[in-house]
Amino acid sequence: MAVGATPRGIARGLVQGVEPPRPLFLPIVFSHGARIENLTLRQFLNNPTKISSSLRQIRGHLGADGITCYFDPFLELEALGGRVEWNADGSKRSLAWPQHPAARESLSGTAAPERSDRVAVGVEVIRRMKPMVRDDCLLCASVSGPLTLGAHLSELGSRASLRYEDLDSTAVDRAAAVMTGIAKAFVEAGAQVIFLREETLPPLSESDLADWMSRLATAINIVRFYEALPVLLLTDPRSAEENSALIARERWDAVVSPAFDELAPERLEKFRGLMPSRFGVALPPKQFEPGDTSGVGIGERVRGVVSRSHPAIVTTGGDVPVTADMERLKKVWENIRW
Repeated sequence: MAVGATPRGIARGLVQGVEPPRPLFLPIVFSHGARIENLTLRQFLNNPTKISSSLRQIRGHLGADGITCYFDPFLELEALGGRVEWNADGSKRSLAWPQHPAARESLSGTAAPERSDRVAVGVEVIRRMKPMVRDDCLLCASVSGPLTLGAHLSELGSRASLRYEDLDSTAVDRAAAVMTGIAKAFVEAGAQVIFLREETLPPLSESDLADWMSRLATAINIVRFYEALPVLLLTDPRSAEENSALIARERWDAVVSPAFDELAPERLEKFRGLMPSRFGVALPPKQFEPGDTSGVGIGERVRGVVSRSHPAIVTTGGDVPVTADMERLKKVWENIRW
C-alpha cells in the first residue's frame, strides 16, 4: 500500500484539503469495550488499562481505519462541576447541576477542566495506544461542541425547540474554551482524529452560523496545528438537514459529518456543496443493534452512498450500542473498501 493511501496518509491529506483515494472508516466503538471487559460502563470509563485492552480487541476484530480512545458526552459536563448520577447497576446515568445560586455561578469559573480526572483517563489511553499503532490505524477521541455544551450550561439541554438566541453567550464562550482545552490535551497526547460533536442544532441564520463557526475555529485550528483531523459530527439528522443549505455554502476547515436516519440519496445531495475532502457520512448507531432489522443490508446501502457521494469519511452518529453487532459493522467496512 502506498504511503499516502494509509489511514494516516489519507488523514494528513484531508487536513490539507486533498480528496482521498477512498473514505476512511471511523466508526465510534467505545462503550462496547465495557461488555468485552465484563465491566459496568461506570467502571469502564475510569479504567485506562481495561479501555486499552478492549481497544486492542476491537481493533483486531473490526480492522477499521481508527479506534475511538475516549467518547463520553458527559465528560465536559462532569469536568465543569455537574454531578453524574448512576443507576443501581452502573449502566445508565443522568446529570444534575448544583442548585445553590453561588455554586451555579462558580461553574463558569471552574479552572482547567482539561485537567480533570476523567480527561486524564482519556489522555492516558491515547498515550498507551500510541506506541501500539502505526500509520494503518488512527487514534480518535471526542469532545462536545460549543452549542451542545453551551445549551447544557444554559440548562436548555438538547431540546428540539432550541433557538440560537436562547443560548447564554457567556455559557457558549465557556463551552468553546473547555472544548478547545480538552481537544488540545487529546492531540498533545497523540490523538489523530478529533470528533467535535454537536447535538441538536437550532435553526441558524447567516449571523448565527458565522458566530458558531467562530466558536469552533480555535479548537479546529489547534487540532490542525498538530496535523490531526477535525471532524464536525452533527448527531441529529433533522436539525442537520434543516441547516444543510447554509452549512454546505461554507468552506470548512473540518470534515462535516451529518448523521442520517435514512441513507436516502436526496438527503445526501443537500450537502453536496461541501468539497469532497470536507464531507463525511455518519451512520445511525441504532442500526447496529442486533434486533434492529433496519440495519440488515446496511453494508450494501452504504456502498451505494459511497459510490455516489464519495465522502471523505464514514463514521457513526455517536457511540454504537454496548450490544452492537460487530459483524454488521464489518459488513459496512467490507462494502466501502476500494
